[in-house]
Amino acid sequence: MAAKARKAERPRQAAGRAPSGAGDRPKRRLWVWGLAALGALWLTLEVYGPALRGPFLFDDLYLPFTRPGLAEAPLRYWLGQIRPVLMLSYWVNFRLWGLNPYPYHLLNILFHFTAAVFVFLAAEKLPAISGEQAGRRRLFAGFAAGLFLWHPLQTESVAYVASRSEALSGMFFYAALALFLRRRSAAISWPEAAWVLLAYGAAVLTKEHTAVLAGLLLLTDYFWNPGFSLRGVRQNWRLYAPLALGAAAAGRFVWNVLRSSDSAGFGIREFTWQQYFLTQCRALWLYMRMFLAPYGQNLDHDFAISRRPDAWALLGLAGLALAAGAAIHWRKRYPLAAYGWLAALLALAPTSSVVPLLDPVAERRMYLALPWLALVLIEPLRRWRTGTPRLAAALCLVLLLAGGLSWRRNHVWSDPIELWRDAAAKSPRKQRPHFQLAYAYYQEGRCREALPHYARAAELGPADYRLLADWALACDCAGRPEEALEKLRAAAALENTAHAHALMGMIHGKHGRPEEALRELAIAEKLDPRFEMTYVYRGNVLLAAGEARAAAGQYRRALQINPRNEAARRGLAQAESGAGGAR
Repeated sequence: MAAKARKAERPRQAAGRAPSGAGDRPKRRLWVWGLAALGALWLTLEVYGPALRGPFLFDDLYLPFTRPGLAEAPLRYWLGQIRPVLMLSYWVNFRLWGLNPYPYHLLNILFHFTAAVFVFLAAEKLPAISGEQAGRRRLFAGFAAGLFLWHPLQTESVAYVASRSEALSGMFFYAALALFLRRRSAAISWPEAAWVLLAYGAAVLTKEHTAVLAGLLLLTDYFWNPGFSLRGVRQNWRLYAPLALGAAAAGRFVWNVLRSSDSAGFGIREFTWQQYFLTQCRALWLYMRMFLAPYGQNLDHDFAISRRPDAWALLGLAGLALAAGAAIHWRKRYPLAAYGWLAALLALAPTSSVVPLLDPVAERRMYLALPWLALVLIEPLRRWRTGTPRLAAALCLVLLLAGGLSWRRNHVWSDPIELWRDAAAKSPRKQRPHFQLAYAYYQEGRCREALPHYARAAELGPADYRLLADWALACDCAGRPEEALEKLRAAAALENTAHAHALMGMIHGKHGRPEEALRELAIAEKLDPRFEMTYVYRGNVLLAAGEARAAAGQYRRALQINPRNEAARRGLAQAESGAGGAR
């Protein structure tokens, strides 16, 4: 009996035992995925390599870590700003690496790469893709993620430190979507809903436009759970009930941001919301064209506002309505294309519909929409009757082309002069590119080359205080002090500031006119005793006159206001050295 029991036990043990090598298969698969991720990361660093080594550009120079007061503030103050999660990322950068731009760029790229990983995880679980054979499923999901990762339209969102809000909010956005799509059952559980809501909240607290994810989740449930019905929405009440409860708070938060912003919201004076909507009916087609054929990229598009219902705006509106109608009508025949098109329009709605933004076109607004447009391309590829190797070769060719174009565009982003020269050439009748190109030349010490662009900027738009002040500095740098003083007097006539009078004092002092210099600096101090450069310039004048001890006192006053003022530090060291020599 014992022998029979042992014989009967053997088959059960054999059936339960894993086949030889089967236990190693998950480990081998993990190694393959790890190598694939490392390869993709290496390619991403190569594609964005030129911009990775670039300096801070344009609005980067006005981010919180460049402000003396906020830079030294405790973490709770940073988190009290608009977009606290974004501010937290800048705080980490600043605390660890100061003002070295390389880590800021690197973190942007890592956020973007992580977002692409979540795009892959989400796309792989879309039923229209997950129903394919394993090899083709991963190819299509990888194509969507790769196009999102390396498309040249993404360069502004990744290469530009001030656009970190796109990459970081996108990372949380796609994380929430991946968690939603990869839930264990059709009806989401409470823990799964909590994770989705956590990622969603982080996205909204990074940038407000990601609130549109709620609509995308509803669209996803309608299309795929189980398919073209509201049953999935009812099943996932554990997620949608908290979303509905938070909608009022989210709406108030977004409204406060729009109300306080000088570049977004219904308080913009340059155009009305109706004019902005008509403009976006044309702009959306520009985005679609740049997705398919990414030429003519520009940091500062010169895109005309539709002041009335002109033919192109109405044609654009009709085209969008027809395309949306076609997607709804043929949603069952071409589900992936229909879902992708509607999801792309939904993702663009916060920035490209009725809420006015000061810049009618900006390439960074495509960040959330780009993966969904990739799904539109995948729809016909799913129906291509060809072998997996040929399909893989075709998709890799497209991704290599996109990466090459992105690498080329990143070269433009690697240098401020090249970036603004490109923008000025493509928007020759817009003031800002010429203004910024002039400033970039000035920053590089190429002051004579800056002057004609300042003059051109003054021709193309009003010569405001900032333009005149910067123009004056370039004139002084180019050896034209009288022109510089003339520009500063014009600036002071517009805004009588300590800054303008301090600059006039600085120029007088440099050219051996101490009495005029001290007079202007006294005016500057009276207008704003907290303007630190007044004391730096006065210290320079006194030091040139041989009054080292008095100069040292002025430098110390500047450092009391801003301990990070390098000009004051250098001046103080020189003044103390001179005072010591006098004793």
